[in-house]
Amino acid sequence: MRARLPDHDGYAEREGVKLAYEVFGDDPAAPTVVLMPTWSIIHSRHWKAQVPYLARHFRVVTFDGRGCGRSSRPEGAAAYTDGEFAADTLAVLDATSTDQAVLVTLSSGAPWAVHVAADHPDRVRGLLAIAPACGFDVAHPEREQFIWSERLDTADGWAKYNRHHWLGGGHDDFLRFFFAEMFSEPHSTKQIEDTVGWGRETDPHTLVATTAARLGFDGVVCEDLEPVCARVRCPVLVVHGDEDRIRPPAVGERLAELTGGSFVSLPGAGHGPHARHPVAVNGLIKDFVDEIHPRRPPRRSWTRSLARPKRALYLSSPIGLGHARRDLAIAGELRAHHPDIQIDWLAQDPVTRVLERAGETVHPAAAWLASESSHIEGEAAEHDLHAFQAIRRMDEILVNNFGVFRDVVEDDHYDLVIGDEAWDVDYFLHENPELKRFSFAWMTDFVGWLPMPEGGEHEAMLAADYNAEMVEHRARLRRVRDRSVFVGDPDDIVPDDLGPGLPPIRQWTEDNFEFAGYVNGHDPASLADREALRIELGYRPHEQVCIVTVGGSGVGEPLLRRVLDAVPLARRQVDGLRFVIVAGPRIDPARLPRRRGARIVGYLPDLHRHLAACDLAVVQGGLTTCMELTANRRPFIYVPLRNHFEQNFHVRHRLDRYRAGRCMTYHEASDPDALAAAIAAEVGRTVDYRPVASDGAARAAALIADLV
Repeated sequence: MRARLPDHDGYAEREGVKLAYEVFGDDPAAPTVVLMPTWSIIHSRHWKAQVPYLARHFRVVTFDGRGCGRSSRPEGAAAYTDGEFAADTLAVLDATSTDQAVLVTLSSGAPWAVHVAADHPDRVRGLLAIAPACGFDVAHPEREQFIWSERLDTADGWAKYNRHHWLGGGHDDFLRFFFAEMFSEPHSTKQIEDTVGWGRETDPHTLVATTAARLGFDGVVCEDLEPVCARVRCPVLVVHGDEDRIRPPAVGERLAELTGGSFVSLPGAGHGPHARHPVAVNGLIKDFVDEIHPRRPPRRSWTRSLARPKRALYLSSPIGLGHARRDLAIAGELRAHHPDIQIDWLAQDPVTRVLERAGETVHPAAAWLASESSHIEGEAAEHDLHAFQAIRRMDEILVNNFGVFRDVVEDDHYDLVIGDEAWDVDYFLHENPELKRFSFAWMTDFVGWLPMPEGGEHEAMLAADYNAEMVEHRARLRRVRDRSVFVGDPDDIVPDDLGPGLPPIRQWTEDNFEFAGYVNGHDPASLADREALRIELGYRPHEQVCIVTVGGSGVGEPLLRRVLDAVPLARRQVDGLRFVIVAGPRIDPARLPRRRGARIVGYLPDLHRHLAACDLAVVQGGLTTCMELTANRRPFIYVPLRNHFEQNFHVRHRLDRYRAGRCMTYHEASDPDALAAAIAAEVGRTVDYRPVASDGAARAAALIADLV
C-alpha cells in the first residue's frame, strides 16, 4: 500500500510522447518541489520515501521519464537526449500549472535539471542534485576498462554494463549487479529488491537507447554540460555519498563548483541515499526548500526547565487492539508514579477509538499517519498473512510515520517517548541518533524475525540480515534506548538463533532487555465472579457461550466465516450452545452470513469482559487475546494466520509454556465437521493453565518512571 496517494494525476504530451505525472497537495500558495525522473531503468516510484513527507510541507510533482513507468517508450537513441528530457520537464510543469519549482534529481536527472535551470531561469527556484551523473571528465577506472558498445569476452563486474550483454539475455543479470552496486551499504536488501523489480519493467532495448543517447552512440552527439552549468543562477545543493560506486563523489563536487552551489557529503552512503537513508535526505530537501521559500516561523516560547510540566508521547502500535489495552494500563500506572504527567498519544485507527473512549489525548498530528492496519489487510489473503514480508513492504509507510513523529518532537517538548512496537521510531532513531532529544523507552513482546519454512534459504537470509542490523544497532548505539522492556518473561522467548553467526534469541534478549512480565490490559481478579459477570452481560445462568473474535484488523474475516459454517453442526452436538461473533472495528457485520444461535456484533469495547465470561473462545493466534483467555482460565481454540511468523512461532511457544489453548491449523478449521467437533470437545472444559502474573503493567511503569 502506498503511504500517500496523489491528489490528481494525468499525462503531459509532447510530440506524441505521453508523460505520466502525479501531483501531491493542492495548495497553490505552497512551494512546488518536482522530483525529477532518473535513468529510465526505474520509474518515479523510487521517490516513494520522499513524497509523503515532502507533500505535508510542499506541493510535490513526480513524473515517469520517457522510456519507463506509465510514460511512452519512443524508439531510438535520439529520443532520449538531455534536451528531450529537459523539454519533457517543461511540458510537465505546464500540464500541472506549475509556474516555478525546486527541482530535485537523482543521478542521470541532474543534467536535465541543469538544462532547464540554465535555459529557463524563471521556472526554476532551486536545484538539489543527489548523486549526480553528469558526464564530467572524472576517472572511474573500474567502469572505463570495459567499452559499453563493444562485444566483450567476459561478463564479470562492470563488464555487465554492456549493450550486447543486455540484448543477449543478460538484462536481469545486469540489474542485480547494478543495484547491488548502487546500494553498497550493508542491510540494503529491500532497496535492491525494489529497484531490481522496477528495472524489470523496462525492456533492454529501451535501456540501450537511453544509454546510447547519454554516451553519444547511435548518431547522438552529446553536448558538453560544463558551459551549461556556468549559466545556472538559482541556488544549487549537491548531495553525494562518499561510498558511491556508480558515480564517484568528484562528479558531485565538480557540479557544485561549476554552478556555484554547495556540496554535502554523506559518509558511508552509496548511490541511492534517498532510498537507503530517507530521513537524512528528506531533511536536507526540506531545509533547502525552506531556505529558498522562507515562511513565517511559528511563534515560539521558552519555559524554565523546572517550570515545565512533565510530558510524555506514547506510541501504540495499530496492529491489533491488544497494544492499546496494555498501553492504557501502563499509562495508568505511570500516572501513579507521576500524577502531574501529561501524556499525548500518537496512534492510528482503531487504537484511537480505544484511547478516545478512555478519555486520552490523541495528538492532532495522528491524522497524518499512514494506516498500517490498512496495509496489513491489503497484504492478507484467506487467513494468510506473511507478516515478515508485509512489514518489509510497509517501508514507505514507516518512513512517512517517522516523519510525522519527527515533526511532533521538534515542535513540542517531550521528556519521554514510549514506543510499544513502534518499529519506525526505533529503527530510524538508531539510523539517525542525532534526532533523539528525549528519554526513549521501547517495548515489545517478541524479539527476532523468523523465516517461514516455505520461504526457503532466501527468506532465511533476509530474516537473518534484519536481525543482524538490529544487533549492530544495539551494539553501537545503546544510548538510543534508555530502557528496553520485554513484555513477558525469559522463558517466553523462543529457543532459536537470530541467524547464522548471530547469538541465540534468548541470550541476546536477556543481555539487552529488562523483563516486565506479561501486561494484561485489565486485572483478572476484577472479573473473577463469572456468574455475576454473565448476568451483567445478559447471558443466562446455565447456557454455554462461545465467543468468536479475530482482533482489530480485517484480516480475520475468513475465520469468522469458517466458524459460522460450523455453527449448526456444533449446536447439534452441544444443545443450546450460543455463539457471539465479534466482527471488530474493521469488518462490516452485515457482510457475514446469519446462522441460528449466532449473534453477530461489531466492535465490543468491553470484549475482555465477554471473554472472561465465556465457556469457550475461538480466536486467531494473536498474543493479547490468547493471554487474556489464559489469565482468565478460559478454554479456547486458536488458529494462527498462515505464514505469520509471530503467531506460529513466538505466540505458540508462549502458549505452550502456559499449557494454554488448543491450536488448530486453518486447514483443519476449514472442515466444518472437524471444527464443530473441536468446539464441542473444548466448550466448558476444565483447564490446567499456568497462572499469569497480574502486575506486569506496574512493573513496566516502574521501569519507565525514572526516565521522566
